[in-house]
Amino acid sequence: MRWFLAVIAVLVVSLILESGLLALAAYVLLAMLFLSRLMARNWIGNLTASRECDQLTGEIGQTIPVTVTVKNESWLPVPWVLMEDLLPQAHGLHPEGMGGPRLRIVKGRRIRLSMLRPGGQVTVEYRLELRMRGYYQIGPLVLESGDVFGLHRRYRAVTEPHFLLVYPKVVPLEGFELASRRPVGEIRLAHRLFEDPTRIAGVREYQRGDPLNRIHWRATARTGTLHSKIYEPSTIAGATIVLDFHKGGYAQRGEPFRSELAATTAASLANAVFETGQQVGLVTNGRDAADRIRLEGWDEDYRTRQEALGAPAMHDESTRLQPQVVPTRRGVEQFQLIRETLGRIELTDGLTFAQLVLEATDRLPRDATVVAILPDVTVETALALGNLRRQGYAVSVVLILIADEHFEVAFGRLMAEGISDIRHLRDETGLPTLCQHQAMRATPYLISVDLA
Repeated sequence: MRWFLAVIAVLVVSLILESGLLALAAYVLLAMLFLSRLMARNWIGNLTASRECDQLTGEIGQTIPVTVTVKNESWLPVPWVLMEDLLPQAHGLHPEGMGGPRLRIVKGRRIRLSMLRPGGQVTVEYRLELRMRGYYQIGPLVLESGDVFGLHRRYRAVTEPHFLLVYPKVVPLEGFELASRRPVGEIRLAHRLFEDPTRIAGVREYQRGDPLNRIHWRATARTGTLHSKIYEPSTIAGATIVLDFHKGGYAQRGEPFRSELAATTAASLANAVFETGQQVGLVTNGRDAADRIRLEGWDEDYRTRQEALGAPAMHDESTRLQPQVVPTRRGVEQFQLIRETLGRIELTDGLTFAQLVLEATDRLPRDATVVAILPDVTVETALALGNLRRQGYAVSVVLILIADEHFEVAFGRLMAEGISDIRHLRDETGLPTLCQHQAMRATPYLISVDLA
């Protein structure tokens, strides 16, 4: 626009001075501006791109290859095009040294300048090293092109973005015994497992001594041989992990390591329970990163590079207030659902832990221990857990990296509410032995405190 205003000014001056040569120069400049604008729009408008990223889930430590192909569909050559595959820095996906250590480009380049002949194509190849769990957006590809004089530039966001899920680390727990049937907080109702006749776990062939009320008559009629019902035990078994992911409990100076330790602890405990064949579930107040996905509005023709780089990124905020819940049950897919949820959760300023417990109490089964993973213990948090205990729930607590000056306060508040199964995890090296004493205990309750 400024160039067009300059041409009009030159034309006005040429008319005032009655200079035909100056007017001719203004007309030539005007034609050049019009032609360069038309060519720049045509060049970038006929470029298409596609991205290959076959692996959209991964483990920490893996590398993911990404290949982007740009093709010129026009019969005219493109003198230059700058290609950049976006890795939004605002959400932890960026090259090394640009704001955080979550991912790193280990080979290749995601930015390339090239010329494209008619029908030609060029590829951008690089690899990502997964360094922290999370849900990341890869792309879209931003193209920048313009005329050879540098008078006009055009920007486009092409290719749909891919979303990469990095699972949290799972640490094997030492000292875990199958007879314990849970990693933390089991309260035995009796020395032997009683059976609940209202919950049928399966059918087996009849054994001598089985009472008549155990016989499964439909299976007997279908097979022609006597079969007996198998009931689920009526003891407390399994766990519901309640993870506090509210920003108020995680000081900025300890991030992201403290929240990552909490997610790793939740995943490791869930895996330990799942491997015993017991029921396991997850409740958390963390927000789901998938809620921030931008479903539309990124495939546009942008005027500036800043707009092209910022508009396609995921939304910064999420207004979600509902807790994320993976129902407590058995099943081969149960641990995978919990792990996917833990991979996507982010710190939130929505529900506090006390509000989370109030909202999710009716979804907590009474035959599973409530394992609370907490970065801090406020008065409201202690009261919420105390109310669960008074309602008949078995409650255990794992404290994550609480400073020594705050630990005694947290411990006192929990003990005042009658919660005595308390664990303190200082770092990831202590996670394997977190449940070791639990498997060996001889009393219904255990206080496990590390004051060293």
